[in-house]
Amino acid sequence: MAKVAFIGLGVMGFPMAGHLRKKGGHDVTVYNRTAAKAEEWVKTYGGTSAPTPAEAARDADFVFTCVGNDDDLRSVTIGETGALAGMKAGAVLIDNTTASAEVARELYEAARAKGVDFIDAPVSGGQAGAENGVLTVMCGGDQQVFDRAKPVIDAYARMVGLMGPVGAGQLTKMINQICIAGLVQGLAEGIHFGKQAGLDIEKVVEVISKGAAGSWQMENRHKTMNQEKYDFGFAVDWMRKDLGIVLAEARRNGAKLPVTALVDQFYGDVQSMGGNRWDTSSLLARLQK
Repeated sequence: MAKVAFIGLGVMGFPMAGHLRKKGGHDVTVYNRTAAKAEEWVKTYGGTSAPTPAEAARDADFVFTCVGNDDDLRSVTIGETGALAGMKAGAVLIDNTTASAEVARELYEAARAKGVDFIDAPVSGGQAGAENGVLTVMCGGDQQVFDRAKPVIDAYARMVGLMGPVGAGQLTKMINQICIAGLVQGLAEGIHFGKQAGLDIEKVVEVISKGAAGSWQMENRHKTMNQEKYDFGFAVDWMRKDLGIVLAEARRNGAKLPVTALVDQFYGDVQSMGGNRWDTSSLLARLQK
């Protein structure tokens, strides 16, 4: 059992911290910007809450963060009340936020100045993956630090991999989002085409999902897409945030991402339809309007 702090109790962080407490058996202290959410977590899982990230992180062996974006991440880690101010030398800061590789490297340097180790560890698997403790975790950092952290991360993960030095986890998550964007658009167009052609979408998918067209998106989203229901999983607002990070990194490294850039614009159309909180499969709604 380790002493653990978890900072950020959103739809992902709340259950992830719960798995660290219940499945991992760790002594967990939580912090959330809205204190009522931290109180709710304590009532659900036990453990304790703290009034600041620094207090939550005090004397912890591992400190996890899972917040919205780069600026949110800086606000809970750096400064007098940030997690790093309370962390002891030799502890590990593990960031589960989907953020830029640039901020990962920035936090690595800030942590190193405090004698603290750092791993960027964005996750994939959505709210359901977090709730069921079966997330995929893509890590960037030093091998020896990863080896210490992995048994703790395992509490909420099905797959945990070290992808390279600090920043490599975030870069891998960017690839994940690039692939998902293209897959969902292709699935949306396929279902739209089938509807226009008067085909039975369930019969179509039953056949083609067993061949080369099959994917997780097809298996898990075609039914709700066919029913034009879009309140399952990862929200459009979040996907646009992630794709913004991807496209900014592509401008830096010279990668050409024409499909990703186009799908990002399509998600902008969905937002203009009022679909900010619809899930990413709502690309179909844009075609059906």
